[in-house]
Amino acid sequence: MCAAVLSLEAIAIALSTPVMIAISDIRPALALPLGLGLALLCVLVAGMLRREPAYLLGHAVQVGAVALGLLAPLMFVVGGLFALLWATAYGLGRKIENERAAAFADYDRRRESDA
Repeated sequence: MCAAVLSLEAIAIALSTPVMIAISDIRPALALPLGLGLALLCVLVAGMLRREPAYLLGHAVQVGAVALGLLAPLMFVVGGLFALLWATAYGLGRKIENERAAAFADYDRRRESDA
């Protein structure tokens, strides 16, 4: 779920780059590296989510997305929504993993007691 959130967030952030240039009058020299760089980071982190440190990078991406609101105020809303989606996906993913581990442990215990 987290990878899906980051993938959709990459699209939203990439599309915010022309908005920052056209509507918020941010110089392209600033908007392009920040917007497209953060979008690229979203894609890269989504591909790295098999390892635990990638989730820390995912949290940092959420901070960066909300911080884009300093340049384009609408990004406070968009970044906040994606941060909420990220937190929900992260929390549910952890819950599912814990329940899955408990179910496997229970299965192993039952199998050993039957043998």
